[in-house]
Amino acid sequence: MSAAASVFHARLQGKFAGIMQWQQLDELWGRVKTGAWYFYQIGEELPAATLRGDELARRLDALGELLRREHDYSYCGIVYADDVAQPTLIKVYDPSHMGSSCSHNATPSPPGWILSIEPPAPIERLAPTPANRRRWWQLFSK
Repeated sequence: MSAAASVFHARLQGKFAGIMQWQQLDELWGRVKTGAWYFYQIGEELPAATLRGDELARRLDALGELLRREHDYSYCGIVYADDVAQPTLIKVYDPSHMGSSCSHNATPSPPGWILSIEPPAPIERLAPTPANRRRWWQLFSK
């Protein structure tokens, strides 16, 4: 593993704050939309460049819709930021494929998506990317 990948994976295992309310997610997305971010769906190719402006906003809005539709709860609780006020790394768990994230007896499931201001390193999925997620992601590749 390269030094950059090691640093990225160490950051991924660091301290994160949970985004518990949907309004907090909207506020986080508002802060993210002003920057340039790598948007990585785990199991797909690493992004070669950052997204910004309309393209970033379009993907964040689509991800927000997907999370609200499939995580049918009055709270969010599946998005984590390294710093809520000034995020640089965000983990988003897939509500349809969360697996185990807190069990001490199992390997934690990886997030479904990563947003990072630094280039991400590959993250291994324990299973193939589900077809519905691959189709969702490919909507943005056209």
